[in-house]
Amino acid sequence: MNNIPMKSSSPISSTDLNNLNNTTGTAVESNNITNINLPKTQAYKQQNNQVGNMPHSAATNQVGNMQHAAATNQVGNMQHAAAAGQTAPVMPDNRFQLNQSQNGMSHSNQTNCSTEAKPLPQLKKPVQKGQKVILDESGRITKLKVCLGWNVKNPECDIDVSAFMLGKNSKVIGDEWFVFYGQTESPDKSLNFTPQDNIDRQYISIDFSKLNKDTAKIVFVLTINEAFAKHLNFSMVYDAYIRILDFNSGNELISFKMTDYYQNVISMMIGELYLHNGSWKFNAIGNGVAKDLNGLCGLYGVNVE
Repeated sequence: MNNIPMKSSSPISSTDLNNLNNTTGTAVESNNITNINLPKTQAYKQQNNQVGNMPHSAATNQVGNMQHAAATNQVGNMQHAAAAGQTAPVMPDNRFQLNQSQNGMSHSNQTNCSTEAKPLPQLKKPVQKGQKVILDESGRITKLKVCLGWNVKNPECDIDVSAFMLGKNSKVIGDEWFVFYGQTESPDKSLNFTPQDNIDRQYISIDFSKLNKDTAKIVFVLTINEAFAKHLNFSMVYDAYIRILDFNSGNELISFKMTDYYQNVISMMIGELYLHNGSWKFNAIGNGVAKDLNGLCGLYGVNVE
């Protein structure tokens, strides 16, 4: 079956994200994003601060003091409290703490130099937005290197990479089943995050021989740190790409360079791997949401503090 690239002119909403991550669906878009998160502190703790006056082309005009309602176990249908002064109830005691670090790394000492211009590497097997392709027809590749890169127009844009390991319900298989700079290894040791690379900005290695059998999707996200507080967004980013290599040979299997950079997006789902009929496929997403890392955790079902 031919893969038909999709075009879009605006980011998607959280309610449409399940369609975006559906292995047989398409990347859904909307012109009425109204999901606004609280600013992310260095420890990624939710605070009762005002969102600020960050311009959002698709947000309503009365964003001022919008707050998040607490994420429930049914995060897919999570609603946002829009009344000023509302705060989220106490989360359960087993929630994951984004400020915990298993490797001593914190955002303040992460040396990814993500604001310095970097040459775009040669993308040998590019696909277009919306295409879905099988990674390895032979089925012999067991380990991947997922490389990500970008450049920024505004030096204040400090971009973080994260990867969420999802089940068939498009939610994490457990609160600790995602990797980022504060948790560089998944519980099953199948995913490993590396904050520096000579050619690319950062990369995540994936060992399928160790991958938890409940993992049906792995979503790769670029997030601008402190975007709400500093009034930053993805219109200030360019040359964002993802390329997937055979870890052992270094040969490129697939690559995708983004073409759409939205003014009201601060987290971009650049692409995902998903299991379909026993084979791993890549979906070139290139759509995003107005959520920080804390908001993404809620979106994907992580109970966070």
